[in-house]
Formats: sequence, C-alpha cells, structure tokens
Amino acid sequence: MKTAHDLVLAARAQIEELSPQDAQRWQAATAARVLDVREPDEFAAGHLPGAVNVPRGMLEFRIGELQPDGDAAILLYCKTSGRAALATQSLHSLGYTRLRSVAGGFDQWQADGLSVEKPVLPSFE
Repeated sequence: MKTAHDLVLAARAQIEELSPQDAQRWQAATAARVLDVREPDEFAAGHLPGAVNVPRGMLEFRIGELQPDGDAAILLYCKTSGRAALATQSLHSLGYTRLRSVAGGFDQWQADGLSVEKPVLPSFE
C-alpha cells in the first residue's frame, strides 16, 4: 500500500519545482498568479506577496473562477512543498500547462530571507 509520502514523491517526479529564489524570479518574469494551498490559519500567519489562499481541498473546485486560462502561469506553494506538489500535479491533470511549485515551500522561502506579507495587527493605543 502506498503512503502520502509516496504520492508526493511521484508528484515531484512529474512537476517542476523551483528554489525560492528561482520561483521569485519566474513569478516576476511571467506575472504568475501565486496560489497558497495551505489552510486559512497558516495563510493568515504570513504568506508570499500577492498570494491568493486556496486550501488544497478546495483547489479543483475554485481554480476555474480564479484562473480560467489554462495557459496562464501559476506558482504554487504550501508549508514544505508536499501539498503544493500534489496540487501542481492535479492542476496539470485539469489541463493547466504553465505550473511551478516552490521547493521547500513557505518554510524555505522564509528561511532564505525572501519577502513575506504578514498581517497588520490593530493598535489599541
């Protein structure tokens, strides 16, 4: 019987993962839509600039409204890259052609010191 880890490894063999730095350059060069497939609480704690939160479990249901053009560039990420790999593979099976996933996910992006948007908390002073 296969495990979730096996599925992620199989997905990674079929998709293109980019280092956070290469992903940042590719997104800028292609004006790729950035999709965060983490859960809303993870997204609210911090996310890539301009990212749209579409939890992994809702991706296939919402992608048509978010990005109807199957040839548009899309950059996906999650916490460590497993969910994003599966999401990238899934979008490919729906006919999307210009997909990239961030290797190491949000954790690696942050560890590399790249820009992150964090919520602004209200001041009560």
